[in-house]
Amino acid sequence: MGLFLRGRVETTTETHRTTRYEIFFDLVFVFALTRITAYMAGDASPLTLIQGLVVLLLLWISWLIYAWLGNQARADIGLIRAGTTAVMGPIFLIAVVVPNVWEPSLGSRLILVLSYLVVRAVHLALYRRAAEGDRRLHRTLRIYTATTALSWIPLVLGAVVGGDAQLLLWAAAVAVDFAGGLIASMLSGWPLRSSEHFTERHALVVIIALGETLISVGAGIGSEMINGPTVLATLFTLVVTVCLFRLYMLNSEAAGEVLMTERGPRRDRLAANAYSGGHFALIAGTIYLALGVHEVIAPLAHHEPWAAAGSRLPWTSAVAMFGGVALYLAGEVLFRGLSVRSVSPAQLLAPAVALALLPVGRYLPGLAALGLLAALLVILVGYERAYGAGRASRRPVTGSGRGTGPR
Repeated sequence: MGLFLRGRVETTTETHRTTRYEIFFDLVFVFALTRITAYMAGDASPLTLIQGLVVLLLLWISWLIYAWLGNQARADIGLIRAGTTAVMGPIFLIAVVVPNVWEPSLGSRLILVLSYLVVRAVHLALYRRAAEGDRRLHRTLRIYTATTALSWIPLVLGAVVGGDAQLLLWAAAVAVDFAGGLIASMLSGWPLRSSEHFTERHALVVIIALGETLISVGAGIGSEMINGPTVLATLFTLVVTVCLFRLYMLNSEAAGEVLMTERGPRRDRLAANAYSGGHFALIAGTIYLALGVHEVIAPLAHHEPWAAAGSRLPWTSAVAMFGGVALYLAGEVLFRGLSVRSVSPAQLLAPAVALALLPVGRYLPGLAALGLLAALLVILVGYERAYGAGRASRRPVTGSGRGTGPR
């Protein structure tokens, strides 16, 4: 192990960008997101929605820590590449067993927990190697290592105990882990070396999550013959996905400019709060939306009697679809508020409007509910295009300029 950790490490610079290897690394997360959606779609209920969220949190932490590592040292060279390649196996195993980790059988739970511990342990070892010579980062890692180890206790106990206690214990593990990252950020800080790399990595993971919405269309249709309602639902889904992507890019461009103008601890905190923290709501909202889309399209494609008769959308499906979009829009508000520090009244109202439409969508056929959601987002994008540019031009610029040199 000691010989392995003496491998080559190349520290990044301010001009570092996302590498092709990091995009390749994200493939296992693409697969994991599809497995979470498939699990929740198998038995959509309030409980499965919560269980899916807990597993998604574990995967988000796994992605996030390697995104920060890739910002500290190049992910496509030497030791860091070898380590991240090695952990693709455990992450892939986590994705494979996702649908079975809430079952009585102990095997799948142990596979998930042991794989997750390997992912985290390798990351801590790699980060310590990449942080050589940086006393501040070593102090941050010492704090984070202690809280991370503490979070493993309820995680392992949940896997061993199972049953009703598993959900509570795993939720506690995730809470301790996130709190540990926040404490480490507040007490010592996570130095950000490249703003452009960081913004690109988070934009790419949002695109990956939005792609799951489109994948859910194919999962819902399966091998069935395409009919008129299914085609229309597919087009509505594409409109929703495009609108959500457009809304993110409008905010991401402004937030990226602010991140590049900040320097020192202010920039580090902005990256940790607005990106590492604020983006999870975007990812979770998109996964719930994908579940809702699946629950709309599958009955249409399979000619189920209740769908043909225009029956109401089930509550769980309505909550997933409208609640998922509301959560995504709330994530946009949080992201913009923490970065640009300027949120319009329309942006604040958008999540509430999406939630207010939930009861309406519940009493509509699934196709009509999806169309209503698409109409809302088209209106919102139109408003942002018309009035967002004016707000951006009046936004004060902080810092001393964009700059590309070292801090």
